[in-house]
Amino acid sequence: MVLRRHFVVLVAAVAALLVQACGGGNSMPATVTFTQHVAPVLYANCAICHRPGGSAHFSLVSYADARKYAVANAYVTRRRIMPPWPADPHYTQFVGQRVLDERDIALLEKWVKDGTPEGPADKLPALPQFPFGSQVGTPDMRIPVQPYLLPAGSTDKFLLVKVPYELPADTFASLIEFIPGRANIVHHVNGDMVKYEAARKTDVFAGDRIVEMAGDTATLLQAYQRLGLPNDDGSYPVLQKSVVNYLPGVYGQRYPDGLGGYRLPRKGAFLLNDMHYGFNNKADVTDSSYINIFFSPLPPNRPVQEFQLGTWGVVPAEPDMQILPNTIKPVYSRYTVPADISILTINPHMHLLGKSFKAYALKPGGDTIRLISIPRWDFNWQYFYTFKKMVKVPAGSIIVAEGVYDNTTANLNNPFSPPRLVTDQNGSMKATDEMFQFIVTYVPYQPGDEEVSLERKR
Repeated sequence: MVLRRHFVVLVAAVAALLVQACGGGNSMPATVTFTQHVAPVLYANCAICHRPGGSAHFSLVSYADARKYAVANAYVTRRRIMPPWPADPHYTQFVGQRVLDERDIALLEKWVKDGTPEGPADKLPALPQFPFGSQVGTPDMRIPVQPYLLPAGSTDKFLLVKVPYELPADTFASLIEFIPGRANIVHHVNGDMVKYEAARKTDVFAGDRIVEMAGDTATLLQAYQRLGLPNDDGSYPVLQKSVVNYLPGVYGQRYPDGLGGYRLPRKGAFLLNDMHYGFNNKADVTDSSYINIFFSPLPPNRPVQEFQLGTWGVVPAEPDMQILPNTIKPVYSRYTVPADISILTINPHMHLLGKSFKAYALKPGGDTIRLISIPRWDFNWQYFYTFKKMVKVPAGSIIVAEGVYDNTTANLNNPFSPPRLVTDQNGSMKATDEMFQFIVTYVPYQPGDEEVSLERKR
């Protein structure tokens, strides 16, 4: 109670200063209520996760729930912890970013000061219509992933998972979306598409669905055999890389018609080639994830491509990924673009020791193209950031990614106490090892790309 009282006093002081700075009482209502002022803020920025059936562990839709978490909401929004958007909005703007403005934060703070009144019932706005079982809309097809039991006390698990399907005919898809059944334990998924010629594969459903991740090529080939991936004659079908991916907070990237997208063969499978489950410190849990497919009437006339800097990338992280205990270490990676490209989406990636991340492009003439700045790295929220319009990067430009790692006791996410040497372990994906990656999704440049909107289709 003492902590709450001190916090309310602090909120009152901050709110008073904000009202004064904004030119008096006209900027803030005399009394902030849930129905008139707070619900519009929560519904627009928080309810996509904090609602019944959402990914968050509590709801903020009703007055009772919002009132219960009012003090916490005022605190985490003032600290810019919530809504979770690690990228600096003053450095670059992206599609779908959720960043509260100063007035929204002041409203939440003043609501606490005013005693969290409910307000007139007829002033409550309608709750937005959120898609069920998807982050972007209603899928045309949903394919379940084989359920997996994660025992209590288990640590990192890496699986090879086959998700087969069969359609009436070849078709096209604008988006293939992975949805975790248990978002608190599914750390990431990198998935490819196995494209069979129907005459060469009788049964795409034959074979195992899950094999634990293999460590060497020979064992990996054995795993492919167990999964039943080869054609009937023993040859291997075409594998299209990086078709369905997932990280915490990631939305499926759905671009304008004809840009991106996939050709889906009548018979195929998705190969989740490193489905990573993190720590499970509680009771046994079963994950039942699934894949959503959004069909498209048009073929992909401009297929997207990607490259990455850093770990497993076209250029390495420098000077190295040896992060000594009790040190703060900067690393960087630089790549010269050989031809004009138009960037659609970028994805920075680090693990628990990450402290900050920044990327930009240096044009041949010396000008800087801002890509992204994340002053406070958050391992739990690693988005694929899509620009509002395509960003042209001319040939000869140098794309630079810079990261800082904190392997000290000041880093509350440090998995080791006391700190110990942490490396990338030759590309290990364990959360307790480290990675440094900057993934760039692009298309070859065409005149006018700078004006093509990438606002997400719903």
